[in-house]
Amino acid sequence: MAVRGRGTTPVVAVALEVGAKRCFASALDWPGWARAGRTPQQALEALEAYADRYREAMAAAGHTPPGLRLPARAEAELVVTETLPGDATTDFGAPSAVAEDDRRPTDEAQARRLAAAVRVSWAALDASAAAAPAELRKGPRGGGRDRDAVVTHVIGAHAAYARMIGVRVPAREWETPEGLAAAQAQVLDVLARPSDGAPLRENGWPARYAARRMAWHVLDHAWEITDRADPAVG
Repeated sequence: MAVRGRGTTPVVAVALEVGAKRCFASALDWPGWARAGRTPQQALEALEAYADRYREAMAAAGHTPPGLRLPARAEAELVVTETLPGDATTDFGAPSAVAEDDRRPTDEAQARRLAAAVRVSWAALDASAAAAPAELRKGPRGGGRDRDAVVTHVIGAHAAYARMIGVRVPAREWETPEGLAAAQAQVLDVLARPSDGAPLRENGWPARYAARRMAWHVLDHAWEITDRADPAVG
């Protein structure tokens, strides 16, 4: 169901999460392609504006599975297939609602695709951090964290996200390059397994939602680092 055609125009299914102060638009079949705005329309406009940037992030890894290739933005139509109520997490700044679409089963190919999106998002973060100075420009895009603090924040959040799919790795093991790589491998191994669409642990997340939440958070901060490293970006 990655891109569903309507005549000759590819259609990208979008979940719209509407909070009191913030809204998120998430492309349901493209983990990590999600953007926020103060209104639903602003969120959809931001999602469309980031299509090329998301495509570039997916392609930059050089070994992206064919299923992660997006149509050209000018040829794609965003269609809201689900509207979900947001909550305090939505308003704080993260997509929080599990869509009905997220509860669909995943076969082997679909599961590998979810894991690939998360893997590639980390490659984008690594590349962004490697190209950025240690001290980032201060401003509204991400506030006051510098490069290493942003990466540390992403790792900490990912450790918490991992627990939502049943991966429990002590916090100290995420803090070394070797431990981080091993923990990430466990996360990818879980996401790459076919699932029936149920949460991957009690009171946890289903695979599709986990992949899009994880990939969104990593990519969002990869782009933050890039933007705040570039004085030309306001």
